Formats: sequence, C-alpha cells, structure tokens
Amino acid sequence: MIRAAVLGSPIAHSLSPKIHTKAFEILGVSGEYQAIEVDEKAFPTFFEENSEGSWNGFSLTMPLKEIVLQASNQVDGRAKRINSANTLYRLGDGWAVTSTDYLAFENLLSVDANASVAIIGGGGTARAAIGSLNSKLKSVDVLLRNPTRLQAMSTAAPDIKVNQCEMDTALDSYDLIIQTTPSGAFDQYAANLNNTSGSVLECLYKPWPTPLASRFAELGGTVISGKELLVEQALFQIELFTQMKIDFAQMRQALLAHISSD
Repeated sequence: MIRAAVLGSPIAHSLSPKIHTKAFEILGVSGEYQAIEVDEKAFPTFFEENSEGSWNGFSLTMPLKEIVLQASNQVDGRAKRINSANTLYRLGDGWAVTSTDYLAFENLLSVDANASVAIIGGGGTARAAIGSLNSKLKSVDVLLRNPTRLQAMSTAAPDIKVNQCEMDTALDSYDLIIQTTPSGAFDQYAANLNNTSGSVLECLYKPWPTPLASRFAELGGTVISGKELLVEQALFQIELFTQMKIDFAQMRQALLAHISSD
C-alpha cells in the first residue's frame, strides 16, 4: 500500500490529495494520500517521528520548501542549487529530496534563447522556475518585492544574467511571464498590462482566475494555470512514490479533468 501526504501550512485548500488519490485509482494501486498541517517549527519533529514508519513520500508546500533540504543528505543537485525542494521520498533504506517543481517547469516552459522573460517573485517557486531555464536564456528580468532575494535567484541560474526590476514594471513586451507571488500580492499591478502576444504561467490556482490571468486572456495572450503546474509536478511525485512508470500524457489529461471544477 502506498502511503503519502502533502505537508504545509496552511494546507486545507490543497488539491494534492484529490490528484494523488485519483492517480492511485487509475494505476490500480492501493494507496492513501492525506493533507497534514505542518509548519517550519513542527517539521523536524514530525519527520523524526514518521521517518521510520510506513510512509512512501511527502509533498512539501509553503513554508517547508527550504527546511526540507535538511531532512536528508541525499539532496538532488538541482534542488541544492535553487535552495528549494517540494518532494521527500523513500530511496532504499533512507530518504531523498528533490524538486518536482523544477521538473514541471522544464516540461511546461519552451523558450527561444532570445526570448524576453520576466519572473515575478523570488521565493522557492521562482527559484525553481529560473533554475529550469538556466542555460536556455541569456537574461531574465525578476520583479521583486524584496531585493535581498536577487542573489538567490542568480545562484539558482548561474548561466543567466538576472536583472532586478520593480514590481510595477510594464509587462507588455515579454514573451513569457511567470507569476510566483502569493494570492493577492500582484493583483494591483495586473492593470499595467495593456498589450501582449506572449504567455503567462500563473502559479496560483485558487482563487481563479487571478486578475493577471484575466487580463492576459482579455488581451488574447496564452494562460498556463497553476493547476497545470500542480498536476505536472505531481506526475513526477506519483512515479517516485509508487515506483511505477506512468504515461504522462494520459495521466495529465485525466488529472486535469478530475480537478477542472475545483
């Protein structure tokens, strides 16, 4: 039996239990997947008490994407570089840590080397996004509320020139915008978009649509939703937790349909 859970705080809104439970059903495996409220202070004790149990893996959301790196000495090199991970899984007799956010961005983002790209935010999700673009682009503009996060973004993508920009920077000229800040944090700036022929990956999915996603749709741009990112990163977790190879295209379609009304 597969036993897994998503950890974070707050966690009640998470669609991960619905996604993973449906995946187990499609794969024909016995499994349970819970949502458990765990904050940074509680995480070390939680993991110590549960690491020897019957768990196959944990998905990590905010605010645990940095502290989870301390849970194991088997940390994927990409997760180390971006200083963020969202997956803790059984590997042999121990535990390993990786970022399926990083892998999801790799799958979802297709860019030309000369593309004009902006990333809004500088947290763990933003570092996963820019890390996945490393060596693919010459430069990326990063819109930051907290300028001290610029260095971490540069470390996550050492082959890219990272340019710090203000949150109210005009967005019209970008081929791709990746919005990673929490719900409501960027809403006041969405009206700055007056024209677009590009795409936006809005990492939020609730509430939906966000003002930025709505504005993009109104102007005829392409919108990639947070649900698409959520499912994409879950596909990699499903393989890690079940130790089964899955058909990504088939599973992606089924899981997106399953949460379409949420």
